[in-house]
Amino acid sequence: MNDLNSENDKKIDDKFYEKELVRLQIELVKLQEWIRARGLKVVVIFEGRDAAGKGGTIKRITEKLNPRICRIVALAKPTEREQTQWYFQRYVAHLPAAGEMVLFDRSWYNRAVVERVMDFCSDEEYWEFLRSCPNFERMLIRSGIILVKYWFSVSDMEQEKRFRSRLNNPAKRWKFSEVDLKSYTKWDDYSKAKDEMFGYTDTKQSPWYVVNADDKKRARLNCISHLLSMVPYDYIPPEEIDLPERQNKTGYVRTPISEQTFVPEIY
Repeated sequence: MNDLNSENDKKIDDKFYEKELVRLQIELVKLQEWIRARGLKVVVIFEGRDAAGKGGTIKRITEKLNPRICRIVALAKPTEREQTQWYFQRYVAHLPAAGEMVLFDRSWYNRAVVERVMDFCSDEEYWEFLRSCPNFERMLIRSGIILVKYWFSVSDMEQEKRFRSRLNNPAKRWKFSEVDLKSYTKWDDYSKAKDEMFGYTDTKQSPWYVVNADDKKRARLNCISHLLSMVPYDYIPPEEIDLPERQNKTGYVRTPISEQTFVPEIY
């Protein structure tokens, strides 16, 4: 079953979706300029079951934004050296400076769900994470970071549908990993790990926001709309720019086009 049952099973209209997505993306650009101008530091965490739609939402958020201001962090498994560090250390290195927003495509919560279910960490490491994580996040918030945490909820039937789509689509096959295959058999274990994680880390100061993600398009719009509401911003009108006149003819003779190697025009 889904962690959050949908009250609206009707698919969202494609034309409405595209129109509303463009509107929200324009608002994201306004938010970006506000973050830059005011020197804000924003961290957005995206967690959830495999194939819940986190990556697709992140892509729509960043599509129109400046990658120097809005960065995606999607870390690979830790190296041998990183495994000996303080657990949060490799994530701290990616936190934003003033005027930046960082989107974590999975985060330090790997320990509470994936590592816990797949036995990639010890019981001692797991319980130490649950005890220390709320304090770690309080430190981030006290330092001036705006922290927003999303959990993408998807039903077992929808997850299976998306997994099969990945297996049969050459453009999506790379998304399916060995961990995905193992996690597919551990639905209840993931449910228990998620609920236990929420029990410790869904705090008043740093709450989890659950996104009903069975409908990808509706989930993207809902998530973006909510994110915009979490960081109060105003529109900063851009400075007017007048294109300068081009350089006057200087007598320079360019290399003949025939001496350049062009990409074949197949299309």
